[in-house]
Amino acid sequence: MKAQADRAKEFLRSLSEISAVSGYEYRLIEQIEAGFRLIADEITQDSFHHVYARKKGSKGTSKIMLAAHSDEIGLMITDVDQRGFLHFTQIAGVDAKTLLGQEVTVHGEQDVPGVIASVPPRALTSDNGQSIIKMEDMRIDVGMPQAQIREVIDVGATVTIRRKMTELLNNRVAGKAFDDRAGIVAMAVCFEELEKMHHLHDVMAVATVQEEVGIRGAGISAYRLAPDLAIAIDVTHASTSDHKNPSIELGKGPAVAIGPNIHPAIAKKLGEIAQENRLSYQFDPNPGATGTDARVIQITQAGIPTGLLSIPLRYMHTSVEMLEMKDVVNTGKLLAYFIASLPEDLEDFLCY
Repeated sequence: MKAQADRAKEFLRSLSEISAVSGYEYRLIEQIEAGFRLIADEITQDSFHHVYARKKGSKGTSKIMLAAHSDEIGLMITDVDQRGFLHFTQIAGVDAKTLLGQEVTVHGEQDVPGVIASVPPRALTSDNGQSIIKMEDMRIDVGMPQAQIREVIDVGATVTIRRKMTELLNNRVAGKAFDDRAGIVAMAVCFEELEKMHHLHDVMAVATVQEEVGIRGAGISAYRLAPDLAIAIDVTHASTSDHKNPSIELGKGPAVAIGPNIHPAIAKKLGEIAQENRLSYQFDPNPGATGTDARVIQITQAGIPTGLLSIPLRYMHTSVEMLEMKDVVNTGKLLAYFIASLPEDLEDFLCY
């Protein structure tokens, strides 16, 4: 158990510390493939930089799709001014409050370190000093004059926060891009568990792309695979000190989504399997579209029965996202137990 948890933690570290914003997921391909190489029967890619890992079932009559997105939020350079400061905008949902004072890497012709800064607080008026500094008023300083910058950085270069994964107490970790590279790790844990189990159906684990900018890759990969059943793996907001309605907690297992985006038989079965195998789990009500890969997979082609398992996560879309490794491992185990429990005839999951 500890060896598996340690492998999961190191796989998460290796994925988290790579910079790959939406549209640039190719930077992760080698690392993802390394994590699945010894536990998958086949690994392939496509032109959009999805990574597909296949695990054959004993019958192979049906296909189960697992999906977790590989992209992360980030920034993009929009201008290099005469004084050598870089102007930027966001790629996906970046909260400006989290940016000021951050160390970043600008991915130009070469990686260039920089810092995000603005007018110093002492130079602000009393009114401005009380307000949140807008992203358009921030600049990236890489310590070079404009002419030198132009040699290595141009408009359109992507930017990511520089952050190493930090190990905390109680088997918790903090870092960037756990949303949703923790889901990729959970799929790897699932494949490890399936090595010890008998399962009838082929399983395709997909590291999807461009989720953060419109859930684009899931539709492409689901259309390509045309699975009989699918489960998306993502993260969900865990309670924090100021959370008014703490419903999802760190350390209490994966969250099983319930709602119109989710096939009810899949949600019910996931809960039953968790109980049978004494795995902690939580229910996560989602009254509308979930905003995850499940949203698109469900309506691909003629419709795909889809479930969603979410890993509890604090401080989503920051550089200090926090989770408990036990939840990641148990998400992978629940996926494996669910897959191994499926009968040859999936009729109960193919209709409401």
